[in-house]
Amino acid sequence: MTALSPDAATPAAWLKATGRPWRRPAMLAALLTVADVGPAIGFAAGLSLTIANFGAGLSAAAPWLALAILSLIARALLGQAAVVVGAELGRAVKVETRGRLLADLFGRGVRSNARLTAVVEGVGALDGYYARFAPLRLAAGLSPLLLIAAAAVASPVSAGVLLFTLFPFIVGMALAGTAAASESRRQFQALERLSGLFVDRIRTLPAILAFQATGRTTDDIARAADDLERRTARVMRIAFVSSGVLEFFSALSVALIAVYCGFNLLRLLPFPTSETLDLSRAFFVLALAPEVYAPLRRLAAAYHDRQAAEAAVPSLITPARVERPQLRVGDLAPAIRFRDVAIAYDGAAPVVRDFDLDVAPGQIVALMGPSGAGKSSLLHLLLGLAPLTQGQVSIGAVALETHGDIAGQIAWASQQPIVVPGDLAANIALADPSSCPGRIALAARIAGLSNDLSRRIDERGGGLSGGERRRLGLARALLKRAPILLLDEPTANLDPASEQAMISVIRTAARGRTTLIATHSDAVAALADRVVRL
Repeated sequence: MTALSPDAATPAAWLKATGRPWRRPAMLAALLTVADVGPAIGFAAGLSLTIANFGAGLSAAAPWLALAILSLIARALLGQAAVVVGAELGRAVKVETRGRLLADLFGRGVRSNARLTAVVEGVGALDGYYARFAPLRLAAGLSPLLLIAAAAVASPVSAGVLLFTLFPFIVGMALAGTAAASESRRQFQALERLSGLFVDRIRTLPAILAFQATGRTTDDIARAADDLERRTARVMRIAFVSSGVLEFFSALSVALIAVYCGFNLLRLLPFPTSETLDLSRAFFVLALAPEVYAPLRRLAAAYHDRQAAEAAVPSLITPARVERPQLRVGDLAPAIRFRDVAIAYDGAAPVVRDFDLDVAPGQIVALMGPSGAGKSSLLHLLLGLAPLTQGQVSIGAVALETHGDIAGQIAWASQQPIVVPGDLAANIALADPSSCPGRIALAARIAGLSNDLSRRIDERGGGLSGGERRRLGLARALLKRAPILLLDEPTANLDPASEQAMISVIRTAARGRTTLIATHSDAVAALADRVVRL
């Protein structure tokens, strides 16, 4: 599925387009919900005829009692089937949407606390819409009419009363939905702010503790939580009021039917009518009356799911994904050519402009310059993490910007190698999950990670020193079979002895590869065949 353009997608249109690939299970869930009408009519008929025939003996009432019991069992089975199908539909939509958000998050590098919240909270809000609200929407439009038609067989007047009282019920639902829509969006925005603030503060917890800012941080989180509480209370207040209004109209209409049937049976109606009810027909209509409003009441209960989903949609919309084929550069070190290259982020002033460079196959080039000169941006450009605003980049004889990306063909060690919870061996294997334990151990040994590879590491890199973390990045670069090697400040903040040991590892990792190194270190630059100053 392709994402809708943010400019072209209203929340309702986006939800409809997102669920389109699963039309069949969505229709099946809706039909199972509508099919509940059959057992409802069967139960009403069985109950009314059981009561009408009870005076003639148990044998006369038993078949109708069996019909009522079987109808109840059928309703339970249909309800369970509808729940299972709806749950599977919701799960499928969430998996696809979350995968697309993660692809956008990591593929385009658009990372923010709001986007992280959308991956969890926003995607979770879709479940109720597809699993409950969407199937109930069809049932709410069709089931009451089918039940009223069944009631009309026994009592046309009662059917007319039921049909007439539907209108204020529907109007009440519409007004409640309109009032809840804006509040639901504000509630989700407050949730985004709280989640983003919490994630940000957890990420910077060491700095908060170091600068004794725990009190201010606690106050910030408390204010965001109070704001979310207030907005949630407003949504719940609207939900309770609307529920009360709908229950009032439902009870009123059932009461009108009960009064009419009772006075008709007693022949005490104050107005003339063309029908005369007997006990079985009166009970049948009375049993069906609450069922007429049940689909609408269930829809009203699930209406908040719709509002929550529509409130989350703006955070879930991603630009249409442009598929770029993976460029194969072969196993031999390629030449890399930059021509008149400029890099600018989000319309800001270019961090790199008019950059030209020819890198020969297998050559080691050190990029030097002050912080902010664009050294890392040039490396990120090859990885697809920085935009090519102007110019051309060629890998061998192929233009990178027109033939795809080469991220999969690059061995990369960043300033802060990513660490995932697990053991050291698993973290090294991220560069090549198909590697055997022997290759992983060899890469670790060459990189200088001689300690136990089975030791546990947390997501913050706990258990690794700064130098070991950089060696982890080099171990991954050594493990990955790639003809291009990119290193970003591989020896930053290391003491001279550790730096010299790291340079030896870099020399080994760069053998037989075209290598670009962003560095401030003269010692690292001395390793290069060529030094380019930005």
